[in-house]
Amino acid sequence: MTRGDSYRPHFYAEPRLDRRSHQRRDESWLSQSLASADARIVPVWRDYNLFAAEPQAATGAPPAPRFLTANEWAAIEAEGDTPIYLGVYDRRHYFAADLSRAAEPPLAALGAFTDLRQAGPLLPRFEGSLLAYARGLVHWHGRHGYCGVCGARTRPADGGHVRRCANDSCGATHFPRTDPAIIVLVTHGDQALVGRSPHWPVGTYSALAGFVEPGESLEMAVAREVHEEVGLTLPLDGIRYSSSQPWPFPASIMLGFYAEATDTALTLDHDEIEAALWLHRDDLRDAADGSFRLPRADSIARRLITDWLQDG
Repeated sequence: MTRGDSYRPHFYAEPRLDRRSHQRRDESWLSQSLASADARIVPVWRDYNLFAAEPQAATGAPPAPRFLTANEWAAIEAEGDTPIYLGVYDRRHYFAADLSRAAEPPLAALGAFTDLRQAGPLLPRFEGSLLAYARGLVHWHGRHGYCGVCGARTRPADGGHVRRCANDSCGATHFPRTDPAIIVLVTHGDQALVGRSPHWPVGTYSALAGFVEPGESLEMAVAREVHEEVGLTLPLDGIRYSSSQPWPFPASIMLGFYAEATDTALTLDHDEIEAALWLHRDDLRDAADGSFRLPRADSIARRLITDWLQDG
């Protein structure tokens, strides 16, 4: 099931940011951009983003991301790693900077470092996408300081979108990791299948999901994950792509699908899933009785469900 209206970006997907991939290899251009009055630096500390106030503070105001100016960054740059170029939007250059070497959250006078997953659904789309992008790249750099081929140190290149082995006899090039994962809303007429992990908040159900394995097509991954988790055998020609969402928590791209099941008998793998339910459209529209909760508002799972309800 694919909606026929115009493209609607998901949370954490921002098409307006120009990543300047053709310029970020130029060290001189990067230095000038970082020093400019239009530069803004997105600080990250141990996977947390900086906000001017705690999300949903007593005032009820939405969370406000706190970016650093070039002068503010210059005052603390010795405490952080080399800034990563993110892109330009509305003539403003954005960089990400890792401050994770600090034992305690830095910049306390400017705000508080908070998990983006708490604040994401409340943010303007551009800001949420920028923070997620910064978080994802910083996470990758923090875990790839050494070459996976020879074990030597690596160093950032191309504005932080590459790490190269410093061992001249190796010279391996490493690129940011993105793990493809499928997520599928399985339907049967006016019913949709939702499941839950035992690690989720009580009552929360979502679409089925799992990582793509080597040698699989996306459709094959959908069919395998559904069969493993709930025992349904899906015909491959009944699986339809919907849309995708970057999900850098820490490093995934979620590939959304719809699939029509030929039967409703479930056999759960309790190592994979705690419970699964077939719910009628009317049940999904009325989640107020407390028997279940829809997935997060910023997730592709929520989009899959709400679009299916609107199309019914």
